[in-house]
Amino acid sequence: MVKIPINIQSGELNTENPMVVGIDLGTTHSLVAYVKNGEVKVVRDDNSRNALVPSIVFIDENGDTFVGNYAKEKLISAPERTIYSAKRLMGKSYHDINTDSHPLAYQIIDSDKEAMVKVWIDERAYTPVELSASILKELKLKVEKQLGAVISKVVITVPAYFNDAQRQATKDAGKLAGLDVLRIVNEPTAAALAYGIGLDPEKSERVVVYDLGGGTFDVSILDIVDGVFDVLSTNGDTYLGGDDIDRLIVNYWLEQHPELRRESNGSFQELRIIAESAKKSLSQSTEFHTEYQGITLNLSLSHFNAIIKPLVDTTIDCCKNALKDAKLDKSEIDRIIFVGGSTRIPYIQERLSEYFEKSVDTSMNPDEVVAMGAAIQADILAGNNKDFLLLDVTPLSLGIETVGGLMDAVISRNSKVPCKVGRNYTTSVDGQKNLRISVFQGERDMVADNRKLGEFTLTNIPPMPAGIPKIEIVFQLDVDGILKVSATELRSGVKQEIKIKSTYGISEEEMALMLKDSIENAEVDMKARALNEAINEGKYVVQSSLKFIKQNESFLSIEQIEKLGNLTDSIEKAISQQSKDAIQKAINELNDYSAPIAQEALDMNIQNAILGTHVGK
Repeated sequence: MVKIPINIQSGELNTENPMVVGIDLGTTHSLVAYVKNGEVKVVRDDNSRNALVPSIVFIDENGDTFVGNYAKEKLISAPERTIYSAKRLMGKSYHDINTDSHPLAYQIIDSDKEAMVKVWIDERAYTPVELSASILKELKLKVEKQLGAVISKVVITVPAYFNDAQRQATKDAGKLAGLDVLRIVNEPTAAALAYGIGLDPEKSERVVVYDLGGGTFDVSILDIVDGVFDVLSTNGDTYLGGDDIDRLIVNYWLEQHPELRRESNGSFQELRIIAESAKKSLSQSTEFHTEYQGITLNLSLSHFNAIIKPLVDTTIDCCKNALKDAKLDKSEIDRIIFVGGSTRIPYIQERLSEYFEKSVDTSMNPDEVVAMGAAIQADILAGNNKDFLLLDVTPLSLGIETVGGLMDAVISRNSKVPCKVGRNYTTSVDGQKNLRISVFQGERDMVADNRKLGEFTLTNIPPMPAGIPKIEIVFQLDVDGILKVSATELRSGVKQEIKIKSTYGISEEEMALMLKDSIENAEVDMKARALNEAINEGKYVVQSSLKFIKQNESFLSIEQIEKLGNLTDSIEKAISQQSKDAIQKAINELNDYSAPIAQEALDMNIQNAILGTHVGK
C-alpha cells in the first residue's frame, strides 16, 4: 500500500509530480487547466487569449494529423478528411453509430460490427481512441509550453452517462497520448467543484448542472453531503446542443432567402459559422445583420428566441425527467449552475429561472468550468491541498488472466481500500471441470508483461457446455494490503479462494517503472489485445462451426459441409497468420454463409420436435 495526500471522501491517487492538470475533453471544444499557488489557471493562446481548442482532427494526404483551429478551417474545404465529434464515437460499435439519424461528413467503416467503430481515410482506419489521443497530445503540448515543464499526469472529465466502455476508451486515449490518467471525473462533478460546491464538508446541497455544450445536452442532479458527490440522476440528448441552434438559424435564413439553398457542404459550413456569430451577438444585443453572397442576413432577438423555443422546451423536459428520476421536487433544488457556451443566451437563463422559481448562478465562465473543476480535482490528487487527509490506495491494477493471455483488471489502480469487486466469467470448453485462476498485478494488456502474484484452481465444476457455467470471481483488498481472491460456480456452489500480499516485493521505483512502461507501450498493447481478442473469437467460431456440422450432418448437403469446412479452415489459417483483419474477414464470411443454413436447421429441429410430440400422444 502507499500513502498519498487526498480527500478522504473522494480522493485517490499517488503522484510524484506536484503538477497534475485537468482536461475537459469535449465534443466540440477541449481545454486544459491547472492550479498554481492555489489559483486555477486555464491555458490560453498567446495571441487570442482563447482557451478553447476545437475538438477537430484533420488528416492530410501524407497522413499527417492537425488539431484545433487549422483543422476546423478544413471543415469547409476538406470535410471528408476532417473528423469532428470523435467523442460521440468513443466506446461504440459501428452498429451504435449506424443506427443514429445524424449523418457524418467523413466515412466510418463496419469491418467488425461488434468492435470499436473506425474512421476510414485514404485506405487507413483510425479509431476514436487514436483521434482523441491526438487532441489530448495537442492539449499536452499547449500546457507544457506555458509551464515550461513536461506534464504526464492528468484528470480527464467525461459525461456522467458515459458507460464503462466509453470511460475505458477515454483512459486508453490518455495513455496513447503519453499521459497517466489519474482519474476520470464526471463533468457535472467537476463543474460543481469549480463553483466551489462540495469544498465545505459541513455544507450539504442539491444542485442542478445544466450543460448545453456544442454537440450535446445533459442535465445532472447532484447531492453533495460531507464533501461526497452523488449523481442522483442524469438526463439529456446526445444530439442536442449549440450546433443545433446554429442549424436552426441557418434554416431560418434559408427559408427567408430560397436563393441561398446550399450547393455544397462547404457553403453550408460557411453559413453555420455566420449563424454561430449571430448566436453570440444576440446574447448581448437585440439585432444581428451581415452580408453573405450579396444578401443581407438579418435576425432579431425576438425571432431568435422564437426559433430556439422548441429546443429550450426539450431541455426543460429533460430537467423534469431528471427530477422525476431523482424523486425530487424542483423546490428541493438549492442551486442551478451552467456549463457550455450556449447557456450565455439570456432566453435560456430566463426559462430555467422561471421553471425552478429561483435565480440561476452565472458567476463562472460556462466554457471553462469543467476544465477548472478537473484542475481542482487534479490539485487535490497531487496532494497540494493540505486540508485533505491521507488515505491508502492500491498503486497498481489487480486482475486475472483470461483466454489468450489477456489481463482483465478487476481492481483498477488508485482504488481506495478497503474495497471489494466481483465479476462473472464462464468456461471456454465444453465439459470443463476445472478452471485455473491466475492473479496478476500491473497496467499492461498482456499478463506476460505484468507481475504474477499467484494462482489457484476451481475444481469440480459440473460438466456443462461452454459458456453455461456462471463463475463469480471476487477480489477483496483490505487496509493491510492483503488480497483475497475467491471463485464460486454459482449454479453448484463450488468455491475456492486464495490470499495474496498484493504489493509484496515491489518498491515505489518499480511501480513507477511499471506505469511508465504501460504508457510507452500503449499502442503496442492495444494492437496486441485486439489481435488476441480476434484470435479468441476465431477459435470460438471454429469450435462452434465444427460442433454445428457434427450435430447437423444428416441435415446438411455434401456441398454445404464442404463449404463450411473450407470457411472454417480459412479462419484457422488466418489465426496461424496472426492477422486480425484476416481473422475478422474470415469470421464474417463464415457467418454470412452459415446464417441461413443455421436458421433452416433450427426450423427443421423445431418441426421434428413438434412432430415427435404429436406422434407420442
